[in-house]
Amino acid sequence: MRPIEHSVGVLVFDGMKMLDLSGPAEVFSEANRYGAHYRLTLVSVGGSAVSSSIGVRVPVDADATDAPAFDTLLVVGGDEVPRGPVDADLAAAARTLASRAGRVASICTGAFVLGAAGLLDGRRATTHWQHTELLARRCPTARVEPDALFVRDGSLYTSAGVTAGIDLALALVEQEHGPDLTRSVARSLVVYMQRAGGQSQFSASLRGPVPQTPVLRQIQDAVQADPTADHSLQALAARVRVSPRHLTRMFRTELDTTPMRYVELIRFDMAKALLDAGHNATEAAARSGFPSYESLRRAFARHLGISPTKYRRRFGTTGPGVAVSEGLSAIR
Repeated sequence: MRPIEHSVGVLVFDGMKMLDLSGPAEVFSEANRYGAHYRLTLVSVGGSAVSSSIGVRVPVDADATDAPAFDTLLVVGGDEVPRGPVDADLAAAARTLASRAGRVASICTGAFVLGAAGLLDGRRATTHWQHTELLARRCPTARVEPDALFVRDGSLYTSAGVTAGIDLALALVEQEHGPDLTRSVARSLVVYMQRAGGQSQFSASLRGPVPQTPVLRQIQDAVQADPTADHSLQALAARVRVSPRHLTRMFRTELDTTPMRYVELIRFDMAKALLDAGHNATEAAARSGFPSYESLRRAFARHLGISPTKYRRRFGTTGPGVAVSEGLSAIR
């Protein structure tokens, strides 16, 4: 028996990120080879073809106002979307299409379109790691999760940057067709069915905002200048001539963290940079002030959900080697 057709509407616009469209589209197309029946329909405001981020014109199938109800609505993102107010007609189209869809999903900065349409109010959501803070400001009632690859809140889905749209599409396929078919799709596309860790592993830094209080800036400078020195709570308090209790209160008030967590975050960023530069995990631990590889491993598990060794394999080189063989064997 032919499987029941599942209609997927994709709301596109000028300047859209091409991979936001092509990544999920390939997942659905590949799923059809294994027995699914997804039908994609591209819609835009006015029904006109749109220009993509790589300059390719993309024809569409229908005007958003005339489009039928979809089982799934996908809203793609684009580099310009977070930089200013979302076009009112685009937001209205998303709101109208979403009201008739079985489930709604955004790819990358498409979350800003959903936010402008009021669809993130009171909901959990995510977007590209570079824009999570901005999304939280634009949508103050939304609960933005900065490290998630994708977030589900009922029938609403939002995904992180660009290729996370593939992760999300695989999750949507698994809902309809289970893990076996989805695993076949992932293997065929040579992607992980579920990637380890969150999107922080792809971000430039986990460091929080720069302290405004001179005392806290002094501590930040001291740790960055010599991460291997004694930066215990007592040593930090003595350095800036305040009590440990008062220093802890200052960190809580301004940065919503503790002195020790802040020191670990600076050391973690340094270790991450050392791994990026080609140092092994043991060297990175020693040079960034961690007492042992094991303590660095625990920090990586807390912040990224993967080990320092796996991080280095993923981001140390694009050449052939351990990372490639490890990745392919995991996918198979």
